[in-house]
Amino acid sequence: MGYYKVIDGVKYDKELLEAADKAVEGQHDSMISKADAETLLEQVKDGNSYTDIEKATVAYIRENYNWTEKADEWFRTEIRKWASTK
Repeated sequence: MGYYKVIDGVKYDKELLEAADKAVEGQHDSMISKADAETLLEQVKDGNSYTDIEKATVAYIRENYNWTEKADEWFRTEIRKWASTK
């Protein structure tokens, strides 16, 4: 169970959630910046596959965390490009 965090009965990637939490903690705006988005993308790519749990986690982070417009646009574009090769 160490790799996952269950929220409302759904399994998510614990490391990705922790990275998102770290990205927003202590910041006055509590937003995920482009630099944070780059870090998150690297964590998604680390296994060189895009699992269903990672997809669910990315969707959860995109819906439940505040992103700067630049970070959101960049992340959506990059993850789509990368995922299309998997």
